[in-house]
Amino acid sequence: MGKQIAVSLLLIFLIFFLPWLWGGPARAPEPRPEPQPAEDLPPQPEEDDPAPDSGSREPGRDSTTVLNLLADGKLQQTDMETYLMGVVRAEMPAAFHQEALKAQAVAARTYILHKIAGGGSANHPQADACDDITCCQAYKTQADAAADWGEHAAEYEEKIRRAVTETDGECVLYEGAPVLAVFHSSSVGTTQDAQSVWSASLPYLQSVETPEGEDTVPNYRSTAVFSAGELGERLREALPEAVLEGSPSNWFTNIQQQPAGMVTSLSVGGVEVGGNRLRTILDLRSACFTIAFDGDEVTFSVSGYGHGVGMSQYGSNVLAEGGMTYQEILKWYYTGTEVGVIQ
Repeated sequence: MGKQIAVSLLLIFLIFFLPWLWGGPARAPEPRPEPQPAEDLPPQPEEDDPAPDSGSREPGRDSTTVLNLLADGKLQQTDMETYLMGVVRAEMPAAFHQEALKAQAVAARTYILHKIAGGGSANHPQADACDDITCCQAYKTQADAAADWGEHAAEYEEKIRRAVTETDGECVLYEGAPVLAVFHSSSVGTTQDAQSVWSASLPYLQSVETPEGEDTVPNYRSTAVFSAGELGERLREALPEAVLEGSPSNWFTNIQQQPAGMVTSLSVGGVEVGGNRLRTILDLRSACFTIAFDGDEVTFSVSGYGHGVGMSQYGSNVLAEGGMTYQEILKWYYTGTEVGVIQ
């Protein structure tokens, strides 16, 4: 019995007094700090997200599409995004509504992709595109555009950049393929169907109403005055079969015009030509013209600017200012099409 009591006292001593021999009593765990409310914490990026960078963005379809460009007579390699910015700078006033600029970017992208899909141009088989407007599309560098824009250079360059990047990869599609997305500056009342201008019918290049006019287009009306001698020289060079005798008032017969004034065809010295062909021969601003004769002078009074087929640029700006989106504008001018990415 006494032995059991001695063992019990030894155990009590070990439990209560031994910790003091090893440095004091055991400490309770320190309390964890209370969590801060979320609004008091500095924002933390998600573990999988990169650090924020306002100047960076994911590469798009355009920036990874390589093009060979013939510009200023030199062959250079570029990407679709850079090329399109050069085209939009050159082809449309940067002061236009943002939705009109987007429509221009999509039309320009569609045009070049349609051209490439068709085998490119025989004028430059080594290049996908050139800066000759009689062959491809106009092109202007950032430096040249900035010189023209002056104090608006930074603002306009940003508008052009947004027009291209915010429509990245988008095209005007007919039955899933990029269309021949031709465009022009301005028309008179309606655009022209392709057949009346180029004798080739395309289902998406039909005549549609367009809203621009004298109050929205600078130099909407223009005149071109020729002496009989100068006019005869130009016509004979382009139309050697034409018989140009007597008064110039007898040279032009059988003039066929649409209600808005667009000349579809006429006879020049007995040779039938399209109105757009004569426009090209005489460097008229459009084929919407009338002819007046006064002694030795011949005056062409012209309305609008361009061949009149496809999207009207000034018309697109009027539609954009009226609330249309770029997709709606494109579908307005290219009949029966959709706007999307080529699959």
